[in-house]
Amino acid sequence: MARSQPFTLACEGGLVTASNQLDLLRRPGVATELQNFEVSIKGGYRRISGYTKFGEGSATQPTGSADRILGVIPYADGVIACASTNIYFSQDGITWMQINKLSATGGDSYATFTGKAATARTGQGQCSFAIFENSYDYGEVIIADGANKPFSFRMEGTGALNTRTFYTTEITVDSTNSVQYVTVHDHHLIAAGVDNNDSTVYYSVNNDPDNFTGAGAGAIVISDKIVGIRGFREDLFIFCENSIHKLININNSSTVAVVPVAENVGCLSGYSIQEIGGDLVFLAPDGIRTVAGTARIGDVELGTVSKAIQPILTLVAQNINDYQITSIVIREKSQYRLFYTNVNAVQGAQRGIIGTLRPNGFEWSTTRGLEVTEIGSGFDSTGVEKYYHGNNTGYVFVHDSGNSFDGTAILARYATPDFDYGDLGTLKTLHYVRVSLSAEGLVTPEIQVKFDYNSGLVPQPTSNYSLGTINPSSLFGSAVFGINVFGAAASPMVRIPLQGSGTSNNFTFISNDIKAPYIINGLYVDYIPSGRR
Repeated sequence: MARSQPFTLACEGGLVTASNQLDLLRRPGVATELQNFEVSIKGGYRRISGYTKFGEGSATQPTGSADRILGVIPYADGVIACASTNIYFSQDGITWMQINKLSATGGDSYATFTGKAATARTGQGQCSFAIFENSYDYGEVIIADGANKPFSFRMEGTGALNTRTFYTTEITVDSTNSVQYVTVHDHHLIAAGVDNNDSTVYYSVNNDPDNFTGAGAGAIVISDKIVGIRGFREDLFIFCENSIHKLININNSSTVAVVPVAENVGCLSGYSIQEIGGDLVFLAPDGIRTVAGTARIGDVELGTVSKAIQPILTLVAQNINDYQITSIVIREKSQYRLFYTNVNAVQGAQRGIIGTLRPNGFEWSTTRGLEVTEIGSGFDSTGVEKYYHGNNTGYVFVHDSGNSFDGTAILARYATPDFDYGDLGTLKTLHYVRVSLSAEGLVTPEIQVKFDYNSGLVPQPTSNYSLGTINPSSLFGSAVFGINVFGAAASPMVRIPLQGSGTSNNFTFISNDIKAPYIINGLYVDYIPSGRR
């Protein structure tokens, strides 16, 4: 009998859908399917966390009904949410205060403000936000929605909500025209996507975001339709349908100018633009791209960082009008998340992508069943970064939290490429596999084995193999006697006996539950080679 042979791989490289089967033989650590997993910054593939309602069991919808969330952002010690024709603020997700009301110039007390009639945001669409810090307690948040004038909200005071002062106004950028995009750059409020002037970028007076007519304010016309704006270092980048520009020297009226960056690369959605790892990333017709500033002053290079998942993003680009795009950066994970939601589809059909920035660049995975119509992040009044999203049901959720999709099981799948173990012509009989796992709670994933690219000519295992119950390790100082399991390894190697033969095989890890996340670090396969076929 032939001696068994070892084969070891580390889970790295992320999802690859743009390579053929033979090419993947050279990269055994990548994934051909990586659904509801994320690439961990420490290595390995982690099943994602879920989300929980803001307010948990007592949570309420801002409008009191299932009105789609059109915008959400952390602010002060709570959350601002836009839905239907209104804007709301809540500290706890249970009680929501309507804030689309116009205050007196010197602000309103809580009693005066809450007693005022609302100013409806007629036809309110997907919202963009900008926070002008200045010297205010929490900053001034400006909200644009593409159907109304930008709305400014500011709250002062640190005591109970009914002791605070509220300042609100509608900002006139260009007559009565609506504004779709706002951002803050070099002490100016920047506005674009203005109705009837969608190729013009406007900037306010320095340190006065409500004033677009005084000294220091201005407007510059671009030769293309603007679809997004974002300040980056000393420049303001202007993303258009078919080109990218940057506005320079905004505080010098004699030298302020627009400089072309790219004449043949455009942006598909301004809501995809985020800053991560010292770059701006955005969704272009050919995938996720970066605008990377180099060491040479004024030099900019554009690069596509999503070639590994190009087929996925090609389909997104081809059907962009069917989706509502929204994105976020989770800094503690060095992670860019983009969701493309079809608001007419069921929750289980909703999809997104996750890119984790690792030493060799972005590594990708996908989400499914995570319905996100809007998502936002920001620092609360204690300096902690928070993440929230909304969906079609009208609730606001704490993003990347909990073990389920608000009670719905998370179906996670990680499929390896087919392994030929160095020789595609030799039959191999699998003996066992050892899986390195790091569990964050009691988990029970399963593993599926398929031979010869799931060929119908080869007998295939009829059921999955259970990895058993994986116990998380207990750390001194945090483990609780009677609850935590003591004696478990931090990254146990779980041994699973296998059956079956083929010239190649792959493994698929599957879990569909509301249990804790876990990380698959790598595999050790013991197989027995036999005759050539």
